[in-house]
Amino acid sequence: MIADVVPRDLIEDVLNETGRREQRSRLLPAHVMVRFCQAMCLFFDDDYEEVMRKLVGSLQSMGSWSDSWRVPTTSAITQARQRLREEPLRELFLRVAVPLAGYGTKGAWLRGRRLMAIDGFVLDIPNTEDNADTFGKSQEGNAFPQVRVVGLGECGSHAIVDAAMGRRHVSETELAEQLLPSVEPDMLITADRNFFGYSLWRKACEANAELLWRVNANVELPVTSTLPDGSYLSLVFRQGLKARRQGIIETVKADGVPHPAQADIVRVVEYQIPDRDGNGKNDIIRLITNILDPADVPAVELAAAYHERWEFEGLIDEIKTHQRGPARILRSKSPEMVRQEVWALLLTHYCIRHLMCRAADEADVDPDRLSFMRTLRVIRRQVTGQADFSP
Repeated sequence: MIADVVPRDLIEDVLNETGRREQRSRLLPAHVMVRFCQAMCLFFDDDYEEVMRKLVGSLQSMGSWSDSWRVPTTSAITQARQRLREEPLRELFLRVAVPLAGYGTKGAWLRGRRLMAIDGFVLDIPNTEDNADTFGKSQEGNAFPQVRVVGLGECGSHAIVDAAMGRRHVSETELAEQLLPSVEPDMLITADRNFFGYSLWRKACEANAELLWRVNANVELPVTSTLPDGSYLSLVFRQGLKARRQGIIETVKADGVPHPAQADIVRVVEYQIPDRDGNGKNDIIRLITNILDPADVPAVELAAAYHERWEFEGLIDEIKTHQRGPARILRSKSPEMVRQEVWALLLTHYCIRHLMCRAADEADVDPDRLSFMRTLRVIRRQVTGQADFSP
C-alpha cells in the first residue's frame, strides 16, 4: 500500500539525484533502507531486527530482497541508515506530498478555496549529547531533547504537504516562513494566534496566499469601515509605528490605501462560541483575513471555515499518539538520523492518509469519518501477512 504512493522507480531517481546510491554491492542497499525507514515508522514498538523480519516478505514480493540474503544485525542496520543519510527521505516527502482532496472531498473546501492550516508540534528524541546540543531541551525540565516540527496541512485530508524542523526553542513563525514557497493560489491558509506577526503576515501575502488567522485580543485593530455582514475593515501595522498609527488611520479613511511599508488592510471577523450549556465565557474570537469583500465570502462562512483548522490538531494526535505511540521517543541518537526519522515519519503518515482519502472518495464520505487507527492496523497486517521469512 505504501509502495503504491512511493514507487521503486521514484526511490531510484531520488537516490541517484541525492548521491546516496551505494558504490558496491551490499546486504542492505539504499532502496531497501528507504523501505526500512518507513517500516520502522509503522512498528515503533519493535527493534530493528524485528522490523526487518516483518518487512522481508513485502520486499520479496516487490523483487527487492534476494532469497540468499539473511536478516542483518541491529549494528548493520544502523550503519546502513547512516550511509543513507537524511536527504533521500526528505526529497521523497517533498516530491510525494501534495494535497489529496478532490473537488468532491467533503470538508475540504470553501467556495473553491482549499482549506489548509499551519501548526507545529515537538517530538522527544534520545538524550544524547549531540541531540541535546543540536536541538535543545524543554525549559520545563523535560529529560529529553526535542525537535520542533511545523507543517502545512490540508484540513480535509489531514495530509501534511510541507514541513520544516529545527531546535526546540526556535519560534514556530520562523519555521513557518520556510513553508511559504509551497503555498498555491487556490489555498486558504488558517493559523492560530501564535503565528500572527506583521512580518510573517506580509510575507504570506506577498506569496499570493489567502489568509485567515486568529489574533490575540491585545492586537490593535482600529475600525476604518464597517461591512454589511458584520465584519469590518481594519489595519495591521508594521512594528515600530505606534506613534504614527493615528495618522496612518486617518490617511486610510481619506484615501483608502495605506503605504505598503507601514500597514496592510485586513478584514476582521469577531464572534463568540458558547459552551455546551449555552453560557459561554464571553471570549471573543478575532479573525483577520485578506479576503476583503464580504460578497466573496461572508463572515459566518469564514468563522465556520476557521474551525476546520482544528483538524490539524487531530493530525498531530495521529502522528504522536497513534502512529508513534503515546509517550514514546524517537529512535535516533544523532541529529542527522533524527531528521531522517522525522522525514520518514511524515512520509509514512502521508501514505496512510493517501489511502484513507482515496477510500473516503470512493465511498463518498468525509475522510474525518474514517478511523486512522483502524487504517494503520490494516497496513500493519498487510506487511506482517507477507512476512513468510523464517525467524
